[in-house]
Amino acid sequence: MTNLLVIKEQIIKYYARFEIFITPVLKFIVMLVSLIAINANVGFMGRLKNPAIVIILALLSSFLPINVMIVLAALVIVAHMYALSMACAAVVGLVFLIMFVLYFRFTPKEAIAVLLTPICFVLKVPYLVPLAMGFVGGPLSCISVACGTIAYFIMHNVKASAEQMTGTEGVENALSGFRYVIDTIIKDQTMILMTIAFCVTIVLVYLIRRLRINYSWYIALGVGAVINILIILVGAVATDADVSALGVIFGTVFSAALVLVMQFFIHNLDYSRTEYVQFEDDEYYYYVKAIPKISMEAPQNKVRRINPQQPSGGRRNYDMDE
Repeated sequence: MTNLLVIKEQIIKYYARFEIFITPVLKFIVMLVSLIAINANVGFMGRLKNPAIVIILALLSSFLPINVMIVLAALVIVAHMYALSMACAAVVGLVFLIMFVLYFRFTPKEAIAVLLTPICFVLKVPYLVPLAMGFVGGPLSCISVACGTIAYFIMHNVKASAEQMTGTEGVENALSGFRYVIDTIIKDQTMILMTIAFCVTIVLVYLIRRLRINYSWYIALGVGAVINILIILVGAVATDADVSALGVIFGTVFSAALVLVMQFFIHNLDYSRTEYVQFEDDEYYYYVKAIPKISMEAPQNKVRRINPQQPSGGRRNYDMDE
């Protein structure tokens, strides 16, 4: 455990020291993976699938604010939809516009959740995001996670129904295309189920980890993981949603383990040294429960040098310097 704490402090130290270089690299990686996932699901426009274009957009994103990265990813998706059909591009663009209004109004600082949610779906660990946002976010984090979830299922549904969405030229065909795309998005039971489960998990984890009890963070994670599994499995039976029971269970357990690692770096508390403090001012009397974080400084290596000196008298002296 001591070695892990030392490694943790070293990682935090080096990140703080080289943050100006590490942050652009992380942005580049996130955007690169996002663009690859977009092209793999809705790569209808050949030009945007060009590796050179993908790398250029990812490099550009490494120097942009993360909220601009979200807008850029949405524009890439709409461009792919336009290559499929104008009706599809119009509907998806309108849905994205509504989501952006909600996102920028309530949770503009949680752009990373919007980007990571579709990526985690592609990696088969989408349950990581709601469990993590319950720790570091709040109830309004439901908006950012829901936006990412809806964006993923839009791409997934369009990919599965690409043949039915083509050929929407003309007024009648265009209107038919509009209706088909809207029905595909609204009637997706799996998307609705996942969105509800993620929102409930976020709120539940947030409420429990704020309780004034020892190990509330671990209790919140365990309860959140169990509730997430139950909601999805029960909802899948009730709505015939396309959900793998084993995938939900193992994915949630693996996501909980990753959140434990995250919690070790963010809120690793030492409950054995809990202190209770009482003080007052002119208007209130305060009862404070203080729980220190576990930290461990890296040991400092001391080197002693023995320098031989040959004085004129023939005797050799030794000076020891640290």
